[in-house]
Amino acid sequence: MNAITPPAGAAEVGSSAPAATQRRPTLTDRLRPHVQHALAVVIPPALLLLALLGLWEWAASGPAATLPPPSKVWADSSELILNPFYDRGGLDKGLGLHLAASLQRVAIGFLLSAVAGVALGMLVGSSRVAMRALDPLFQVLRTVPPLAWLPLSLAAFREAQPSAIFVIFITAVWPIIINTAVGVRNVPQDYRNVARVIRLSPIDWFLRIVVPAAAPYIFTGLRIGVGLSWLAIIAAEMLIGGVGIGFFVWDAWNSSNLSDIIVALVYIGVVGFLLDRAMALIGRAVTRGTSEQ
Repeated sequence: MNAITPPAGAAEVGSSAPAATQRRPTLTDRLRPHVQHALAVVIPPALLLLALLGLWEWAASGPAATLPPPSKVWADSSELILNPFYDRGGLDKGLGLHLAASLQRVAIGFLLSAVAGVALGMLVGSSRVAMRALDPLFQVLRTVPPLAWLPLSLAAFREAQPSAIFVIFITAVWPIIINTAVGVRNVPQDYRNVARVIRLSPIDWFLRIVVPAAAPYIFTGLRIGVGLSWLAIIAAEMLIGGVGIGFFVWDAWNSSNLSDIIVALVYIGVVGFLLDRAMALIGRAVTRGTSEQ
């Protein structure tokens, strides 16, 4: 009797191994996209910075150059770069201590402008009478250059510290007021209709509808305000003296120390960038990503 031959492929099916389980991603697999994103963000500006430094070194190394090249800046100000927190008494302090003094003034002035600006912006945005009364005044005052307020503030306060804080306040408050008012006026009509239907109280209307809807505009104003605060304190400190990064730049100019000025400008730019990024991150967190920061 002939043996029954199994169907073609039966042996293969019977002997095939069970399907392999899916491999779990390793730590390297999870980190790879983050590393690739970081490199994509860091490498282009780093290459541009190296190219600019090389161009600067070449342009400032000629006999007719009036500005120091990067190599001379490092030679002249390496101690200032490597040890920013030295304190030899009096006004002889490192850039870190000067920056700390400036940031303290900015923090006080900006917080005052944020509180006053949001409050006034809410008032102007929610009341037609307040808008008609206050908006022309705000539009006139906001065009006055920040340093034009300094003589009046010195005459009023008779001290450098409150005068500088006032200049920061009067500089930063206008974009906060204007953006907050725009945010309040742009609350969607659908929200207003729903509030009427469910009969929200004025307090609930303000806290549950107006504030969340206007938050992206408010943080846009705050972001502009913190940048203007940093600009204003640098200029104000050049005139009022004392400890501060603006005074440091002016003192270095009087000492004909261009290398120290260049180092200070780099610090000023980096701190200004960090302040802007910090406010943008806070805005995204508070508005849950709805703010275009």
